[in-house]
Amino acid sequence: MPSKNYLKYYSTQFGTVEVDSTFYRLPTEPTVANWKQQTPQNFMFALKFPSQITHLKQLRDAQAETDAFLGRAKLLGEKLGPLLVQFPPNFDADHYTDLEKYMLTLPKGNRAVVEVRHKSWLTKEFFDLLRGCNVALAWADSPVNLQVSEVTADFLYIRWEGDRAKVNGTLGKIEADRKADLQVWAEKLLPYLDSGLDVFGYFGKYYSGYPLSDITYLTELLL
Repeated sequence: MPSKNYLKYYSTQFGTVEVDSTFYRLPTEPTVANWKQQTPQNFMFALKFPSQITHLKQLRDAQAETDAFLGRAKLLGEKLGPLLVQFPPNFDADHYTDLEKYMLTLPKGNRAVVEVRHKSWLTKEFFDLLRGCNVALAWADSPVNLQVSEVTADFLYIRWEGDRAKVNGTLGKIEADRKADLQVWAEKLLPYLDSGLDVFGYFGKYYSGYPLSDITYLTELLL
């Protein structure tokens, strides 16, 4: 089908999508309006914060960029899901004060998620900061990400990224058998789902090489 129909079809199969393009550039207002128009009522968009905020400025003097991004995201209305603040590996806990100030400026109505990759963040102080702001700590299954299991918000956010060094991800087939890993994940997530906690989960193409298989298998385990 034409690429312009991808999102419309995708939204008939799944309930949410993590938008990577917002990491690289701010979408235009017509683009966001089109996203909203193409998708059904209960569909939700998770948006990545722009890299200019998280990677280039690393939160400092980034209020103008933040306001522009949040203003554009707000156009999604009830379809706006979690907002992912993803930091580079060199963003360590020396930036704690910057992160604390930034978290306090974010609107309370948004579901915010933080993904850190430096082990210096794995402290009670950091976890307490996130809990105080109801900001979720992203759980990621990837060799380059920290393996965490802290619950810091009233929802969970999981990213199954996989290993880019071992999986091509564009062959349209399973390249790595991840069934055993997904069984472990299912056992881990079931108690949270049973308790009524909202769980947002997204598969990347580098996990098994074929995200459709990953989603189908995990869904079967969770139902």
